[in-house]
Amino acid sequence: MGQGQHLPFHPSFHWGCGVKATILYIEDNEQNLYLITFLLNAKGYKVLQAREGLAGIEMAARLRPDLILLDIQLPGMDGYTVALNLRANPDMANTPIVAVTSYAMAGDREKAFEAGCTGYIEKPINPDTFLAQVEEHLQGRASTGGAR
Repeated sequence: MGQGQHLPFHPSFHWGCGVKATILYIEDNEQNLYLITFLLNAKGYKVLQAREGLAGIEMAARLRPDLILLDIQLPGMDGYTVALNLRANPDMANTPIVAVTSYAMAGDREKAFEAGCTGYIEKPINPDTFLAQVEEHLQGRASTGGAR
């Protein structure tokens, strides 16, 4: 890069020092992707992004994140199917998968757990409590001896 040129800011950029954990966020909505990535990066988490289910499954298998945040309403393959596919991979057996979704009808939470999710956070998220919810799921992984 020439003098006076700057790299553009990207919400998934992280300086690489003091990374707490790596989190894969599978989400197709740009605003949700930006907000959650921003909140997590600000607290030292490395965030990987996938904008559709199949890409998320492939990234999870290749990069083995510490936690997966999963939107349920994705184009093509829905989040329930993504969770089932992730759980079919033995390397993902102990990886927490948290549904982060606006689906809040009776039975949606149970359906997410049946598909293999270990947690459920309703959208819109509350920025004041979201990080504590994420950390709770990461601590659950540490206490059960995660797959890394």
